[in-house]
Amino acid sequence: MNFEEPLFHIHLNVDYPFNLTGILYFPKLKQNVDMNKNRIQLYCNQVFVTDSVEGIVPEFLTMLQGVIDSPDIPLNVSRSYLQSDANVKKISSHITKKVADKLNEMFKGDRKAFEEKWEDMKVIVEYGMLTEKKFFEKAEKFALYQNVDEVYSTWAEYLDKIKVNQVDKDGKTVVLYTNDKEAQHSFIAEAKEKSYDVLVLDGPIVSHLIQKLETEKENISFVRVDADAMDKLIQKGEEIPSVLSEADETSLKETIEGVLPKEQYTVQFESMSPTSSPFTITQSEFMRRMKEMSATGGGGMFGMNNMPEMYNLVVNGNHPLVSKVIGEKDADHQKAYVKRSN
Repeated sequence: MNFEEPLFHIHLNVDYPFNLTGILYFPKLKQNVDMNKNRIQLYCNQVFVTDSVEGIVPEFLTMLQGVIDSPDIPLNVSRSYLQSDANVKKISSHITKKVADKLNEMFKGDRKAFEEKWEDMKVIVEYGMLTEKKFFEKAEKFALYQNVDEVYSTWAEYLDKIKVNQVDKDGKTVVLYTNDKEAQHSFIAEAKEKSYDVLVLDGPIVSHLIQKLETEKENISFVRVDADAMDKLIQKGEEIPSVLSEADETSLKETIEGVLPKEQYTVQFESMSPTSSPFTITQSEFMRRMKEMSATGGGGMFGMNNMPEMYNLVVNGNHPLVSKVIGEKDADHQKAYVKRSN
């Protein structure tokens, strides 16, 4: 009863080492993960068995629509049977392989058309990469990553693109990303001024996917563009001396903390280029990501999604505006002292 055209469909037709026929339709999902998983119907010799196919169809594909028929699955299906039956495991593996091969075939056959469909189906692919190791290995050939300039790349293509400019002092490749191009526009603009490339990672399970990629890949880290001041996102080992004294920092920090809600903001000073922003509001990559993972289930730290949002106010001690603020503050103190003396 779905009248919207599917993105594509996959035919299943196997007669050895098990019997299986069927068809699976890829619906348009975009950012909405429809957790209604009872849309694939299972038959045994054309007799309806169930529409609860977890264990037979890989979990990430249970959001698809379709029908499968196999005489190797008995009419009396129980969860314990599905978990132990060898044929069921083979069927699940076969369906995973068939879907991966179809996606790879589409990618290689007409990449432009594949890119046009990507935003509508990437949630399913990314979910599969998280939950099925064999699918993750195959998906690396066709899974796409879009940057802020709307250019798509495979993982290998993207690493090759950023391998020179986005490697830190420890030899780790740093992948910068945004989950909201408009809200983080100023951070993206600063990154582009440094010739950094920024990915758009805005899916509902993106924090889990990032964690997975960091685990599977060597010397890779993901950092959102607003996680720190731009000069500090990719540490190059270049030390810039501060023009402020410790007393200056302490005095200005007390003034700033006096007008900020202490339970939400932490003030920190950094020695950066005089042309970098004087004040930047950032969020810790680790704490924010753990909070997001906890909110979407699995991973993260238990209960972190209930914690309030926390921010850092990063003060660029080398910016002329900061020195001006300190100078005016000292001048005000001097005037007040003279007035009291008179």
